[in-house]
Amino acid sequence: MTDHNSQSKWLSIIGIGEDGLEGLSPVGRSLLSLASVIVGGERHLAMLPPEDRREKLLWTSPLQDSLEEIMRRRGQAVCVLASGDPMCYGIGVTLTRHIPLAEMTIIPAPSAFSLACSRLGWSLSEVETLSLCGRPPALLNGVLYPGAQLLVLSADAQTPAMVCQMLTEKGFGESPITVLEHLGSPKERHLQGIANRWDLRDIAALNVIAITCVSSHPLTLPPRLPGLPDSAYQHDGQLTKRQVRAVTLATLAPLPGQLLWDVGAGCGSIGIEWMRCDRRCQSIAIEHHPTRLQYIADNATALGTPHLKIVAGKAPQALHDLPQPDAIFIGGGITTPDLLETCWAALPEGGRLVCNTVTVESELILLQWQRKLGGELTRISIQKAEPVGQFLGWKAMAPVTQWVIVKQAVVNPCLTRPPTT
Repeated sequence: MTDHNSQSKWLSIIGIGEDGLEGLSPVGRSLLSLASVIVGGERHLAMLPPEDRREKLLWTSPLQDSLEEIMRRRGQAVCVLASGDPMCYGIGVTLTRHIPLAEMTIIPAPSAFSLACSRLGWSLSEVETLSLCGRPPALLNGVLYPGAQLLVLSADAQTPAMVCQMLTEKGFGESPITVLEHLGSPKERHLQGIANRWDLRDIAALNVIAITCVSSHPLTLPPRLPGLPDSAYQHDGQLTKRQVRAVTLATLAPLPGQLLWDVGAGCGSIGIEWMRCDRRCQSIAIEHHPTRLQYIADNATALGTPHLKIVAGKAPQALHDLPQPDAIFIGGGITTPDLLETCWAALPEGGRLVCNTVTVESELILLQWQRKLGGELTRISIQKAEPVGQFLGWKAMAPVTQWVIVKQAVVNPCLTRPPTT
């Protein structure tokens, strides 16, 4: 067991509830009393007695300025006051990305989600949780499905009305809504209604929205698995078709937290469905066509992945200086000079490359790379039944050749160089 010197723990992060300082644990009270610098929002700092003359730091925008102020005081006794559980969509998560855990003590209070579940009788492990504090409202679109129980941390008093409008526009207007204000305080209040008939405006800024999703058109909703209907996307024809897309996502094999480069993203379908696999998955869509760039942004918002990063530019030039990917998908442009070489060099050991192509010239290039590096070549052929006069006949989609390879440690010197095309 590691023995950390208590002297190195200069930063304490203390969760505080609506009951204020009175609700702090003895450990939290002790850490607060020993602090020489106290950090928090206006509401938190207002809880301190007027005669407290210690140095106070108020959170700023951008937040990075406050983080730098805190780190400049390394070695002093600094106490950060945070709402509820600092590690549940809270400032504690941000601080642990900048300061070693060995230098801090974290004392949580019950989160707003835990308190809400205790009032509603919901199981927190079965609830979809979401924070809209400083985050795009379009994230809500990624967790909507019939029967879902959602807990949404509001940004302000206007958030419930905005959420109800979004639910109505997405076909969830009949969903029951409960807004829980000031959880854990004497001012606690619960407001109930239906999304498409919500007209309450006298709402506290500190609130949590509980939603039971009821859909008026459940059969038309996009599934949670890869392979969304082609109609779910705005596009100009540059779209990996549904069946091929489902196969492609399966071969890309996304894992939570991994990063995908979607090179020549078209309308963004591969990157979007990669991110829909898990909310921790990340993707960068690289595309140069102005109209398609707008399609990507609109599709990402509509399908609940507003954090999709969009890079405007042509590959391979636009790939330089991007963060290292765990997987790369190339849906076109295989014949572009240095594209495959750049992508292959960018992958780490264990990284996965998937290339789809429909032209003979591109197939020839993939065959040359497969002969040098290995991997798996697959021909994907899809046929759909369509009317032929009074009967049905099979109409073939353009067959897709797919190359899939996982980068391994180099054991053969002849593989240190990409093939000459």
